[in-house]
This record gives sequence, structure tokens and C-alpha cells, in this order.
Amino acid sequence: MAEKTGKQPTGSAHVPDDPLLWPFAAARLAMDACLWWLEREPVEQGDDSGLPWTTPNTVALELPTMRLRRCGSGTRSGQPALVCAPYALHRALIADFAPGHSVVEALQHGGIDRVYLTDWRSASSEMRYFSIDSYLGDLNVAVDEIGAPVDLIGLCQGGWLSLIYAARFPAKVRRLVLVGAPVDLSIDSALSRLTRNAPEMIYDQLVARGGGNVSGEEMLRFWSKAPSPDDIAAALQKDLSDEEGAALRERFDRWNAETLNLPGTYYLQIVNWIFRENRIAAGTFTALGREIHLKDVKVPVFLLAGLDDEVVPATQALAIAHLIGTPPAFVAAASEPSNHLGLFMGARTHAHAWPRIAKWLRDDLTGVLARSA
Repeated sequence: MAEKTGKQPTGSAHVPDDPLLWPFAAARLAMDACLWWLEREPVEQGDDSGLPWTTPNTVALELPTMRLRRCGSGTRSGQPALVCAPYALHRALIADFAPGHSVVEALQHGGIDRVYLTDWRSASSEMRYFSIDSYLGDLNVAVDEIGAPVDLIGLCQGGWLSLIYAARFPAKVRRLVLVGAPVDLSIDSALSRLTRNAPEMIYDQLVARGGGNVSGEEMLRFWSKAPSPDDIAAALQKDLSDEEGAALRERFDRWNAETLNLPGTYYLQIVNWIFRENRIAAGTFTALGREIHLKDVKVPVFLLAGLDDEVVPATQALAIAHLIGTPPAFVAAASEPSNHLGLFMGARTHAHAWPRIAKWLRDDLTGVLARSA
């Protein structure tokens, strides 16, 4: 029988370095650490972050799942863009990390004046039964508050949520940007392998251990390898050896430490329906009472992939083009020499890819429409 030490377990199994993999990697490692889990008490976390936002913003709407943030001057003119941040383990600051490393900033510098951001809440015990439908429903309320149709920009797991939303409410989305979005999990990736290989009961135990939620703090404590300076430099695509780099590295460490709890119901639906059963790509996903089909998505779409992305390989991120109903003339695609986090935080990606996305959002596509008719 193993001795109870109360210390974090270590194992010989390789654990992916990307923080967005932690909930899945932790489930696998839990098979070797059940006694450690049983010794700990569930942890609840608040909503407030100790890190300031890069872009000034105001809270436009308070919803059960999120704060809808209006970024910048708050002007009501122009086409609105809603950035759907990933709701996986870390806060929405991933989309507004630092000057030169901010999706919100890049869009505004590219001429997109009305930018909104989903600032997802950390799950409290009262939120443990929140489902994917809970997040889709509040996303729909946010879109109505902003004023449809919106340009919807989905980052990572915010990408599949945005794609489902566009299929469920096609008239409410004008254009769709999907960045490093995992959708067709039949295409092999580190994320899909981790999810498939862990026994289903491990995920159930993970939720039960958290009192109905998945504890972000426990996931962070369970992680056996903190990001190295080289990992952080690769994510930010910047030399961090000078004083400015040291400040960025410290900010990254603080962002990395501020985790979110996930509702257990939501988490298990993602694991089982999306990553194990591949329902979105298979056309068997039901959203807010209706089975959705990606061929119903016919709006212009921009796909951005990372050539060095081990979480969502470029082949997976770009394969979305073949699943949707958007005519090929209205599908723009780009790939960057970037890992997963670099798509959202990388200085090089923000210098090259995001200005192109902003221009694409501003472009008049009526000429393309006429030529493709």
C-alpha cells in the first residue's frame, strides 16, 4: 500500500508543456495519484484577477457565466467584434496579455473600433451543473446586447464554442475567425490522444473530487513541470533576457498562476461529447435543443493555425474549411511559425497575422460574392 505523504506526485510519463492541456493531462496522471487527491480539500476561487488589463475596458454586462467587457473607448459606431476567449484553465487575459502581445490591442490597431471580450467566471459550487448550453445561452445574450450580427473571434476552445454558436444562430454572425480551434478530433493531436487514453471514470473522479467542479488550483498544483524561461519565450515569441523581458516573464508567471475552476457538467460534456465522441465534426451535437450541422455555417471564415502547435496541429485547425458550408472563395486561411500559446500571445503573430485578420474583417467582400455567384 502506498504511503500517504500529502506531496504532489511525480511520474515518468511525459506531460505536455502547454497549460491548456492541463485538465486532460492531470486526469491521466491521476491514475497514479488517487491517494494524493483524497487527502486534499476542494478549493474555490474568486473572480477577481490581480493582474491589470492591457486595454482599458468596462463591464458591459454581468452574466452568470461571464463578464462581457467592452474594450477601449466604448464607441457605439462601427461593426462590433466579440473575442470569445478559451474557457479551459486560465483567465481571459490570454487575449489581452501585454502591449504587443494582445489580441484586443491588435484588432484595435487594425481599425476595429468596437471590440468586446468574454471574461469567463471561475466556477463556484452553485455553477457545478452549468453545461455547454449555459455558456451558449449567455453568449447569445451577449451578442444580443452588443447588437447582431457580430464578428465572432474564437480562440482555442472559444473557437469550437464560436463555431457551434454560428451554426445555431447563423443570422447573428457576420464573419467568423477561428484561431487554433480544436473541432475535428479524428485528426490526431496531443490533446485528442490524452483525452482518449485516460479511462472515463478518471474524469468522473476528477469532478467528484472537486465537489462537482474541476479545480483549477488543484490542476496547477498537480502539474509537475512549470513553464521554463524557454517555454515562455516561445509563447511570447520574444527574447526575455533584458529588463522588459524579465517583466514579461514575471507577468506570464502571475497569469499562469491565476486559474479558473470549471463546472463539472461542462467539463464532462467537453471530454465526452467533443473530444471522445467528436460530435461537432460528426454532426451529432445538440445545442440549445437543436442538432447543429456545420454546413449551416456559410459566413466568411478566417482560419489561423500554428505550424508548431502540438495542441491543435495546423492540419486539424485548417480542416474546419472542409466541414463548413462557407464557399471556398470566402474561406481565408493562414499559418504561422508558432506554438499554441503563441497564436494568442506571440509578438511575431501579432505583428503579422493579426493585422491581416483585422484587415480581412474590414474588407468589403461584395466583389468576391459577385464573382462566386
